[in-house]
Amino acid sequence: MKLPKYPLKAEKSLMVFEFTSEGPKGKIKKLVKYSETNLKDLYNLAFGDKDNVTGEINDSTISNNGDSDMVLATVVATVYAFTDKYPDSWVFATGSTKARTRLYRIGISKYLLEIKRDFQVFGLKDEEWEPFEKDVVYEAFLVKRK
Repeated sequence: MKLPKYPLKAEKSLMVFEFTSEGPKGKIKKLVKYSETNLKDLYNLAFGDKDNVTGEINDSTISNNGDSDMVLATVVATVYAFTDKYPDSWVFATGSTKARTRLYRIGISKYLLEIKRDFQVFGLKDEEWEPFEKDVVYEAFLVKRK
């Protein structure tokens, strides 16, 4: 995606990324974390604000820092970096709430043509994976680098 992105810091493994959102509510540290699942080559993408006390992801906070496209572009940049290092991986993502899942769906839909150049994109609907289409309500998302 040719959108402005925040600078990223990453662990050597490229399993954890950190960046700082900047907007009307100040500087907010964000984390993107990839975790192995019990299925081979399937990783869960977790994303949210960095909890200042625990250092872990807080995916229930609503930042509303006025930079959602830039935050989305930065998260997508981590997917590129992660799948560069782990080219056989599938990345699974869903929101912590229905509203967040809807926001992710809107973001994917908005940039679908660009995303599809480099990724296969699927949505989970009625317990079945199908190729992602705009204006369809999905429960989760799955991407794989082409």
